[in-house]
Amino acid sequence: MMSTLALFWALCVVCIINMARYYSSLRVLLLILRDCDPLLYQYVDGGGFFTSHGQPSKQIRLVRYIYTQRYIEHHDPEFIRRCERVRGQFLLTTALCGLVIVSLIAMLIWY
Repeated sequence: MMSTLALFWALCVVCIINMARYYSSLRVLLLILRDCDPLLYQYVDGGGFFTSHGQPSKQIRLVRYIYTQRYIEHHDPEFIRRCERVRGQFLLTTALCGLVIVSLIAMLIWY
């Protein structure tokens, strides 16, 4: 019989791995963005995106840009492909984090 606690920790590990994949894909997307669209790169604070002095409002702009699929009209097919990948990973990671929170609450109620 499988322990619910072991299942919960396995879900947490999968969620952390997907967060790392999302982070890595986002870094690659910003590198591609710097070369193919410098104006958009500056608009989303590409240089300071992962620094402590980064501007959260500009970072949220990139998340909205990807989430609403405004990249579809972009001229670079590589950038569009990367945005699709980042969007898919963002949705997967969000769903997994939600599942971790729901299962944590369920475990707190159950035990």
